[in-house]
Amino acid sequence: MSDQLNRRKFLKKTSQAGLGIAFGGVALNSSAEQLLPALESYPFNLGKLEKVRIGMVGVGGMGTSHVHNFLKIEGCEIVAVCDIVESRVERAQKMAVDAGFKKPDGYSKGEYDFKRMCERDDIDLVFTATPWKWHVPVCLEAMNTGKHAATEVPAALTISECWQLIEISENTSKHCIMMENCNYDREEMIILNMVKKGLFGELLHARCGYLHDLRAVKHDMNGEGVWRRDWSMKRNGDLYPTHGLGPVAQCMDINRGNYFDYLVSFSTKTRGLNKYAINNFPHESPQVNEKFVLGDVVSTMIKTVNGETILVTHDTSNPRPYSRDILIQGTRGIVRKYPTPKIHIEGKSPGHRWEDLSVYKDEYYHTLWKQIEADAEGAGHGGMDYLEDYRLINALLNGLEPDMDVYDAAVLSAITELSEKSIASGGWPMQFPDFTRGMWKSRRTLPVMDVR
Repeated sequence: MSDQLNRRKFLKKTSQAGLGIAFGGVALNSSAEQLLPALESYPFNLGKLEKVRIGMVGVGGMGTSHVHNFLKIEGCEIVAVCDIVESRVERAQKMAVDAGFKKPDGYSKGEYDFKRMCERDDIDLVFTATPWKWHVPVCLEAMNTGKHAATEVPAALTISECWQLIEISENTSKHCIMMENCNYDREEMIILNMVKKGLFGELLHARCGYLHDLRAVKHDMNGEGVWRRDWSMKRNGDLYPTHGLGPVAQCMDINRGNYFDYLVSFSTKTRGLNKYAINNFPHESPQVNEKFVLGDVVSTMIKTVNGETILVTHDTSNPRPYSRDILIQGTRGIVRKYPTPKIHIEGKSPGHRWEDLSVYKDEYYHTLWKQIEADAEGAGHGGMDYLEDYRLINALLNGLEPDMDVYDAAVLSAITELSEKSIASGGWPMQFPDFTRGMWKSRRTLPVMDVR
């Protein structure tokens, strides 16, 4: 009898929790509809710029890599550099002068000095490569002062922040672009080209993620560990979804005829970061006693409106080789990138066997890589960083829709809060807010597939 009573209490408790979560999902959409009107078409006036004048915010490792690229790309100039570390500003200034440009003005008077930089009237684009918590404040300040904004990933950390970026972007007619470099990797663009040309037939399923042993990075108090480890102590969800999901979303036409419907997330127990500290720091070190809430492996399954599924994995706390776990399955074949790029196409590949993706490289190598591969030589992450920077400047110079707009930034960044809520609820489904307010139903050509 007691077992039956306990079961009834459990079912009552979980059903009440489920109702609360379900209504919470509806509330996300309702508040959005009240905040902004429905969209019928792409809302931005895409005016051309004669030159893209850039203000950089954050010139540590990744920011400096972007500075290096912009100094090589025709049609842009860095006019201002902001960082809380003055020596980093000076390094970027020297890079510009050595490249033959006028010395950019420097801003390093505290965390909010980017606001003073944004007040200038000779900046067209503010680019931020700061720690995550500053991405939204910098982008909002940029757009509110009449500049386009570009940010490293993720663009936002909460649903509310996603809506803020959209609202200000639409109200000011200024772009807010998330710089997802993995969209431009060679293999990802070959796969994208294959998908768009129908090689895999109708898409069914994808797998992707961010699987990167960051234990040493998160415990390095001279680098990203200063701020990145902190998120592992505060949030249990997919903290970094866009590197794997960005390319997959493009393959599945997300925001361009398709949309993420809902997700379900689960996480394992948390062990890796604490075990690393115990094994690598003195017993009396404060790091040995730090407490983490991020599960070592976070698994998220997304269902799209058109019926595909996507498995997204986040694992940054365990010993493992790097992977973004890219895999696309269609009705005519399958392709994967890790551990080695392989493909199987029905009627072309040997039965039940993989082929090397390189067999198809000549036929499906993306036009963009063919055009500027030489210019990208030596740039960060195998050249893909250069391609993303080039495409950003190209869009602004020519008044073109960017490869990734504010709606893409929002829907991909929303994974973090939605996965966090799903995990906290015991795996309850979480519906995606419609950040496009219905515009996703209109098919738009992905700009990077219109390169001639």
